[in-house]
Amino acid sequence: MKLLSRCGPASSAPPPPEPVRISFDPADLDIGVIHGFLTRAYWLEGIPRETVERAVQGSLCVAALEDERQVGFARVITDRATFAYLADVFVLPEHRGQGIASAMLRALQDHPELQGLRRWALFTRDMQPVYARLGWEPYPHPERLMVREVPDIYRRGS
Repeated sequence: MKLLSRCGPASSAPPPPEPVRISFDPADLDIGVIHGFLTRAYWLEGIPRETVERAVQGSLCVAALEDERQVGFARVITDRATFAYLADVFVLPEHRGQGIASAMLRALQDHPELQGLRRWALFTRDMQPVYARLGWEPYPHPERLMVREVPDIYRRGS
């Protein structure tokens, strides 16, 4: 399902547990954790580590840390003026259900460089309820949306 957001200012999502720290500092990103999760994720299965590294370098990223260990991640691809694409949001399985994903998304939506954007977009197969609590909704004009997609590119070794 394709979702776009108006990303309103308020959210009813619970705050993250106290020991979790939300960070935009690139030094807090653990590429091993990020790649380890994404290479098994349904949307990026088999993605090479070098591709993850390039994607992270070209994005505004947020990490969720517990005891200085990365437990969550999200990134935004954006021009910082009109549009943002939210991608690769995850929380490690043993840390889910604590509001960590919502906290990362709120931090991104509140980030000073992402204010005044006309449109945010994302793709998700199964997390619509999480995004809906944060103001995201299905795209109202699916007939206008087009994509160019190569879904098995990482499994083909390209």
